[in-house]
Amino acid sequence: MTVRIALWSGPRNISTAMMRAFENRPDCAVVDEPFYACFLKETGINHPMADKVIASQTNDWQAVATELSKVEFKAEVFYQKHMTHHMLPAVDLAWTRDIRHCFLIRHPKYVVNSYVQKRQSVSTEDIGIIRQLELYKQITGITGQTIPVIDARKTLENPRSTLTALCDLFEIPFYDEMLSWPPGRRDSDGIWASHWYGAVESSNGFEPFQEPDIQLNDAQLDVVKTSEAAYESLLERCLEVG
Repeated sequence: MTVRIALWSGPRNISTAMMRAFENRPDCAVVDEPFYACFLKETGINHPMADKVIASQTNDWQAVATELSKVEFKAEVFYQKHMTHHMLPAVDLAWTRDIRHCFLIRHPKYVVNSYVQKRQSVSTEDIGIIRQLELYKQITGITGQTIPVIDARKTLENPRSTLTALCDLFEIPFYDEMLSWPPGRRDSDGIWASHWYGAVESSNGFEPFQEPDIQLNDAQLDVVKTSEAAYESLLERCLEVG
C-alpha cells in the first residue's frame, strides 16, 4: 500500500527543495500544490501567472481531494506539497484522515523578505502562517496523529538528521539520494515554476543557511508581527533531531 505524505508549508520556504528531496527517492511520486488552481479560481486573487495556473489544474477541490487520498499509485510513497493558504475554509478536510502529515515552518521575517522579491504586495493571508496553525490543529484532530513540525532553518543546518527523523516517523527508509538532486526543472513542477522556482532550479541539494539582509517597510513588518505568535506556537512543537 502506498504511503501518502502531505507536507504543509507557507510560500518562500524550502518546500520545493523538500519536494526535490522526496522525488529523488527511488520509490516516490510527488505532486506540486494541487489545490492552487482551486484557490485562485475561488478567490480571484491576482497571483503571477494566475490564468495559466487555473488552466493547468482541475478547479474542483473535491476531485483533487479524491485523487490525493483515494487514487492508487504504483509508487510506494506519494508525496504531496501543499501551501496552507490554498486550503480555503470551505474545503472539507476529511480527505486528510488517512494521510501522514508534516508541517514545515519558517520565521515570518524570512518569509516576507523573500516573498516581496517575487510579488510586490504581501498580506498576512498570503504567507499562510496563521492558517498553518489552524490546519495543524484541525488535521491533528481529524487524524489523531502526533504531527511532526520541522523548521526550515534547522533543516538547512542539518538536513540528514531531519530527513532521517521524518522517514523514521513515516516508517519509510531514508535514502542518501534525498540530500542531493540534479539541477533544473521537473515535469512534476507546477506551471508557476518559471516565476517562483529559480533558486531551487539552480540548486543540487540543500543550501547551507545564510542570514539574509532584511529590509522591510512598516506594512511588511506588520505582516511579520501579526504572524509571529502562530509561528512561535508551531515552533514549540518542532521535531528535535540530532
